[in-house]
Amino acid sequence: MEKRKVAVAGTFEILHPGHIALIRYAEKFGEVYVVVSRDETVEKMKGRKPVISEEQRRFMVSQLKGVKKAVLGGRGEDKLKIIEKIKPDILILGPDQPFSETKISFELRRRGLNIEVSRMKNFYNEYPLCKTSKIMERVLLLKRGK
Repeated sequence: MEKRKVAVAGTFEILHPGHIALIRYAEKFGEVYVVVSRDETVEKMKGRKPVISEEQRRFMVSQLKGVKKAVLGGRGEDKLKIIEKIKPDILILGPDQPFSETKISFELRRRGLNIEVSRMKNFYNEYPLCKTSKIMERVLLLKRGK
């Protein structure tokens, strides 16, 4: 029996325990394919240039245990084109991703794809630095000697 394909997507800018938790969560449902945001997408969504280049981020994610394959996201406005290409059985959103499961589901069905869309509900917060923004804040504080 073929394993189900599970897709997750994100910036994966500075790897942290929250990223690992998302991949571990996704692994429960099948083989994990990770879509890493393009530099232009990071800049548009976060309002700043990425710290780590898209290719380096993709490489780092591809080396994580549990990741079957890591690919770069699409260019331009249609962020679901890469999902069309991967054709996962399930698309799992992270807890803080600002996208509607309902809207994504509708759009995928409109394109003729029957992909379950769900969300990892809980933030992983076992450690204090489980978000890229918190890591960056900490680095800046340390740089200032605080």
